[in-house]
Amino acid sequence: MKTHTEALKSFITDVPDFPKKGIIFKDITSLLENPEGVRLCLESLLEPLKNKKIDKVVAIEARGFFFGMLMAQALNIPFVPVRKPGKLPRNVLTQSFDLEYGSDTLEMHDDAIRPGDKILIHDDVLATGGTAQAACKLVESLGGQIVQCNFIMKLDFLEGDKKLGPYPIYAAISY
Repeated sequence: MKTHTEALKSFITDVPDFPKKGIIFKDITSLLENPEGVRLCLESLLEPLKNKKIDKVVAIEARGFFFGMLMAQALNIPFVPVRKPGKLPRNVLTQSFDLEYGSDTLEMHDDAIRPGDKILIHDDVLATGGTAQAACKLVESLGGQIVQCNFIMKLDFLEGDKKLGPYPIYAAISY
């Protein structure tokens, strides 16, 4: 009988040489295409939250939205999108961050978080940690408190958890 982690891993497809030669991309599309996989993943992401007070789920564009919205609905709390520049219609806060190959920027509505809000950050993958760290900075700049950073998968060899130092991290799958 498969463990929960093994079962989840069976829904992830390895795509060699994507986005460039030498990289094995862990594709969650096959997970999203399978209702049983989605159910297992959602259960796994919600399990460590049972005894935690969370006011809002903040999820990162775009793949973080899939389970971020499902978790917010299951927890009966608001969903807050963090997006690439120019995608949000109201006043925004902006946070730039470094990537292994350059830099990028994230934005969040400046009224999305209130001081003292307990926040769950969610994205699909924790790789180098820059994206999640930028989302944490946006939340904290508005006075939010990070309860946990959640991911479908964590790529341990990239050590992204080092950038998330003080924040509790949970990943349904680790590679």
